[in-house]
Amino acid sequence: MPETPPFFPDPPQAALRGTHAHLAQMAGKAFKYPADVAPFGAIEAPTPDAFHDLHSLLQPGETLYLVDTPPPSDPAIAPGLAWNRTIPCLQLAYPPETPIFATPSGPEIAPLTCADAATMVALTDVAFPGLFRIRTCELGPYYGIRAGGQLVAMCGERMNIGNFRELSGLCTHPDHRGKGYAQQLMTQLMHDHRAAGLRSYLHVSSSNAHAIELYLRMGFVLRGEFPLYLATHIL
Repeated sequence: MPETPPFFPDPPQAALRGTHAHLAQMAGKAFKYPADVAPFGAIEAPTPDAFHDLHSLLQPGETLYLVDTPPPSDPAIAPGLAWNRTIPCLQLAYPPETPIFATPSGPEIAPLTCADAATMVALTDVAFPGLFRIRTCELGPYYGIRAGGQLVAMCGERMNIGNFRELSGLCTHPDHRGKGYAQQLMTQLMHDHRAAGLRSYLHVSSSNAHAIELYLRMGFVLRGEFPLYLATHIL
């Protein structure tokens, strides 16, 4: 009987309590990634103490995303925090029994390192701004495709949980879309994961129909949905 991949209801919390515990900034009942690593955090429960702890971890003006933690009905419960944006997200995982197709042919795929961090941020600023930071490269291996010496597509890892590796940072420069680079890069990482006994999973905005279609066509299965709430330190 095929194994059903698990659903992680709060990936930032699971990653920061496990695989990425060495990166966690913690205060009482709240924890987060450093702002220059990733804009994600978590609280144990939506209580005044937890929101106070979260506020203490943030710098003035700093923003971060919380999973399934909406603004409290009483603003006094979370003074100094404002909620600015909500993004419904889907979580998909690749079943362990599903074969991985051969990596599609295309331009050379090259490993990226943190020496490429500024170039990686510049690409995401054009293709998918806001979530990739100067130290996101520390969260896992990354691959890229270059054209004319310019980085035009990349993909790597982000919130890793146990033996699950999140495919993330997937983006292609607008001038180079439609060439299959995304699938080429994803498949390379998925083969790496399978060879190492790891599992691939990912997140995508619920409104990104084109990406969802690609992931389902590749063999990913839907595991669940949750809202991401953007919170900002205002006081």
